[in-house]
Amino acid sequence: MTPETIITLGQRAMELAILVSAPLLLAALVIGVLVSLFQAATQINEMTLSFVPKLLVLMAVLLLAGPWMLELLIDFTRSLFKDIPSLIG
Repeated sequence: MTPETIITLGQRAMELAILVSAPLLLAALVIGVLVSLFQAATQINEMTLSFVPKLLVLMAVLLLAGPWMLELLIDFTRSLFKDIPSLIG
């Protein structure tokens, strides 16, 4: 294996990690900002008010984007297994 091959594999893995985590992180960010604005406007400082909506939205996003995320991971793993002979020799 050449250093270029290792760098390419690492880059593909990092891109995949970003793609898989992006929907959940963006949903958590949006809900966090909205809940913070609501708390600032109403001066309600309840900790569960910020936790429960995030949990519900993340579950919904995971249900909607989960199959796509799993498909990306499976495709990457299959291509990695398929490329093992060319990576070794």
